[in-house]
Amino acid sequence: MLALGIDPGTATVGYGLVRELQDGSLQAVHYGVIRTPAHTPMPERLATIYDEMTAIIATYKPDTAAIEELFFGKNVTTGITVAQSRGVLLLALQKSKLPIGEYKPNMIKQSMTGYGGADKTQMQEMVRVLLGMESIPKPDDAADGLAIAITHIQLAPYRGDL
Repeated sequence: MLALGIDPGTATVGYGLVRELQDGSLQAVHYGVIRTPAHTPMPERLATIYDEMTAIIATYKPDTAAIEELFFGKNVTTGITVAQSRGVLLLALQKSKLPIGEYKPNMIKQSMTGYGGADKTQMQEMVRVLLGMESIPKPDDAADGLAIAITHIQLAPYRGDL
């Protein structure tokens, strides 16, 4: 199974593609970020996010995808813009006919570390360990995308995907 994990954002969208091998081990296939310049009108930013995600899907042809659910903290304005990005990302996944999983941040942390309140450093180290990488993947948003893909693969048996 090749899973695409997405960490939505407006300025930066993190993504990671993780393959589960026959022996159950995990392999990072590709990861990175989609960046949109500050001060670019929102419709242009959203079009860039949609177009680039569609190109990633067309290039790597994942079997399934997962995206982080929104967590609204104190800054509702940021949450609204991230929700717009998340909407176009969901549209790209749906138009590509991919099965989609959605996970709250604490579920991803729980799946990765065994603790729903894990910090970013713990998460990044677990991504490195689980994927057998020499160093923590950079930038942080890409590491988050990989963590979402890993979570999606790990929870597949509970969703009935296997």
